Amino acid sequence: MNNYEYTFLVYAEFFVCITLFGLVINTILLKFSKTLGIREKENTMIRWSSVSKPALGGITFFMSFLVSTACFGILFDHNELFKNGEIISLIGALCLAFIMGLADDAYDTKPWLKFFIQITCALILIFGSLKSGNQYHIISIFENDYFNYFITVVWVVGIMNSINMLDNMDGITTVTSIFIILSALFFLAFGNGFEHYDFMILLGLMGGLISFLFYNWTPAKIYMGDSGSQFLGLLLAVIGIKYFWNSHIFETQEVIPSRQIIIVLLIFILPISDTTSVFINRIARKQSPFVGGKDHTTHHLSFYGFNNTQIIFIYSGIAFLSSLIAIALYRFGSTWSITYFLFYIIYILTIFFSLYITTQQHKELRK
Repeated sequence: MNNYEYTFLVYAEFFVCITLFGLVINTILLKFSKTLGIREKENTMIRWSSVSKPALGGITFFMSFLVSTACFGILFDHNELFKNGEIISLIGALCLAFIMGLADDAYDTKPWLKFFIQITCALILIFGSLKSGNQYHIISIFENDYFNYFITVVWVVGIMNSINMLDNMDGITTVTSIFIILSALFFLAFGNGFEHYDFMILLGLMGGLISFLFYNWTPAKIYMGDSGSQFLGLLLAVIGIKYFWNSHIFETQEVIPSRQIIIVLLIFILPISDTTSVFINRIARKQSPFVGGKDHTTHHLSFYGFNNTQIIFIYSGIAFLSSLIAIALYRFGSTWSITYFLFYIIYILTIFFSLYITTQQHKELRK
């Protein structure tokens, strides 16, 4: 058995085991969730469902991440895993994000505290990258380092909040995250990164998301909660920095900021479009963008008459097509011009405005 066959066999067995592990954990959590994870039984305004349900999916994600990290240390890297400052900072930031989300699920923490923790997570990642010397967790497409640090913090905080806000309807955030992770796995595969730590944790998280989707598919029996959305948002933000913003580092190609931004917008098109639409509409109504409500793009698609399952497939179709375009651009787009940029930006704006226009209809049903 050669090295490739061994690696494939290891990952196949690992993926099946982590998916089954997630199913078992979710089943156990659901069994004991009559009160655990339900913060306010009478408050159903923020959630789309009229029935309060346990928000415990984040525990499965976090456990899948820990198991994946342990398995990587056992199977691939016996000595160096915890000597890598970048990995240590990633683990620390993810633990902090999970704990903050778990506290919010239990106690409904103040928005300023969540914002402070999110900034802290970003700073931990930046510090870890600077200490390690490779700066993979820092957006590195501009000449000014401090501007790169600032954009990194904005990106991390933005995606953590975006994933949290997108978690407003059964299955939506789960399938959207699956396509983002699939894109990252393809990017890693093109770079022959099968024995990389990121490949293992992304595959593990994929298994955790699939097992969670079994209970999160409409009608959902369980939500991921803030513990899940904050943890997932941070991990997706990091993956976005490392393999989409900074994909030029792994290709050893010339840095073309507009090309990198297009790749990021394509892969994160759904959370960015939804969050941007919500911000624009709530600011226009002079309402706080951070207070939950039934005014997301998903909600307005429902107001048009689509059911939850149809909305999941609409989002899945957009995510699949956008990821496919981004992967093709990464793999075959060795040349770049203003024509290509205009083509991709027209596609992105078409998706955004198509979703945004839906939020301008049936406004009376938002409340």
